[in-house]
Amino acid sequence: MGKPDPAKVAHLKPKKKCCKKSTRCLRCPVVVHRMGKLDLEHMSKKQARKALKKARLNPACEGK
Repeated sequence: MGKPDPAKVAHLKPKKKCCKKSTRCLRCPVVVHRMGKLDLEHMSKKQARKALKKARLNPACEGK
């Protein structure tokens, strides 16, 4: 299994409920919504990967 494609994450079907872990899964509703708000067509691959990493970060669990 390789790295996830950030452009495809915005079009995934989200899970019913967020798991609220420190690093959210790709199908988490929060991650899918955040990636859907971004304009990924005008981003480079590097920028898109950084945006996905930021979208998956859970600020409530930061520093634990």
